[in-house]
Amino acid sequence: MLIPIGHENMEARRWPVITIGLIIINFAAFLFTIATLNRESPELAETRLHIRLLAAMHPELTLPPTAQKLVEDAQRRNPASWAIAKSPTRELQDAWDVRIRMIESPAVLQDEMDKLSARYDELQSGSILEHYTFVPAHPTWYSYITANFLHGGWLHIIGNMWFLWLAGIVLEDAWGRGLYLAVYLVAGAFALQMHAWFNPESYIPTLGASGAVAGLMGAFLVRFPRVRIRMMFASFWGFFRFGRFSVAAYWLLPFWFAMELFSGLLFGRNSGVAHMAHVGGFAFGMVAAVAIRYSGLEHVINKGIEEEIDPNHDSDLDAVHDMITENRLDDALAELDRFTFEHPDSERAILQQQEIHWRRNQIPEYAKATEKLCALHLSQKATEQALKDYEDLVRTSGNLPPVELWMKLCQALEDRQEYERALGEYQELAEAYPKDRHSLMALLAAGRVAMNRLNRPQHALNLYQAAEESPVPHLDVDASIQIGIKGARAAMAMAAGAGH
Repeated sequence: MLIPIGHENMEARRWPVITIGLIIINFAAFLFTIATLNRESPELAETRLHIRLLAAMHPELTLPPTAQKLVEDAQRRNPASWAIAKSPTRELQDAWDVRIRMIESPAVLQDEMDKLSARYDELQSGSILEHYTFVPAHPTWYSYITANFLHGGWLHIIGNMWFLWLAGIVLEDAWGRGLYLAVYLVAGAFALQMHAWFNPESYIPTLGASGAVAGLMGAFLVRFPRVRIRMMFASFWGFFRFGRFSVAAYWLLPFWFAMELFSGLLFGRNSGVAHMAHVGGFAFGMVAAVAIRYSGLEHVINKGIEEEIDPNHDSDLDAVHDMITENRLDDALAELDRFTFEHPDSERAILQQQEIHWRRNQIPEYAKATEKLCALHLSQKATEQALKDYEDLVRTSGNLPPVELWMKLCQALEDRQEYERALGEYQELAEAYPKDRHSLMALLAAGRVAMNRLNRPQHALNLYQAAEESPVPHLDVDASIQIGIKGARAAMAMAAGAGH
């Protein structure tokens, strides 16, 4: 079992009031309707089935208008199923079917039809399922909206709302509240229509926010393809296993989409899940995100958001953004050089420098801008962003960061309790800069992590001995080295004694 538990980009500039509002409305609608839905769903479906079966077995019976329409729809939309219902040798459906087969009196049969029709009219007139869910065979215009706010159980709504939260908070921040809400609602409506296209004769009510949320997932893939999604897995094969890992959105979300498409085409309506609604919502979200990106609408909205958040928002960088959009890269770079001279700690300016160098395929210049961004994020205690900068630097240029910056990254990893990775980075730094003072300090830090955090005294001993043999003068830290060596040997001896 795989469950997403978060992603790298879980921060927003403003409160995600639309996302929170959608979640509250969904839960409120669920709490007000779930008892009624659970009560009416079986009886309404059973009454509808009995009317059709009785009309098929006894076409001579008189049908009230509502029942007549129900029967005519069944005959027109699903003639094969109607032919089976008329067969005297078909399989018995339930105890009612057994009882009706034994009745021969036309008056009794007509009375049964009248009672069923009256009960159907009663159930239908006040039915949430009939009026507010989406029924592909006879949809209403408002059900394209209302069906997205109804859910059939706790797992159903909790799953949908969790995915809505994960994708919604960042998309609302990027697109603004109005545009984000519009995309969400239209994605939900389009998802239901996609389901109707693949199941035009279905009378099974469709409900839930899955299609709208799938739209946000498709938009997330286009807008944040490189963001790593944190996953939790649990396995129950023979014994319980639990763990965590992360994967980029451009791997995870297309895989989910492919699984939904495969399930929808293979199982169709028989799976009990509206897979094609998920497919339709996801596809709509991707198209919407692409359209928003290339229309420039997101830029206009973000400019308004920035001005709302910070009235002193620097319009110079807005002008630079326009230059980049118009491919006036020389003008943009000259303006950025002037701006960063006066504002060296402007994250937005450095990001724009990155974008220009990337467009020009100027990898060394891109790497320098990335180093500046990494240092800025470290100074701001934005460790997650700094680590992403470091990975970007290594991936795109193959260069290692300057030794001082690298040392701070190692310390940041240790502060985050990512001890295994911190140990590896300390060792790599020491190997990359063997004659630098930071190499000696990295060996000592690695020995401390191996000994105190990972309980690997042999590994720690090797690191302390490497520090002892370092060509870097180390008289001032020799006492610390010897204490480390002594402690590692003592731990090894204790472990050996415990083994005997």
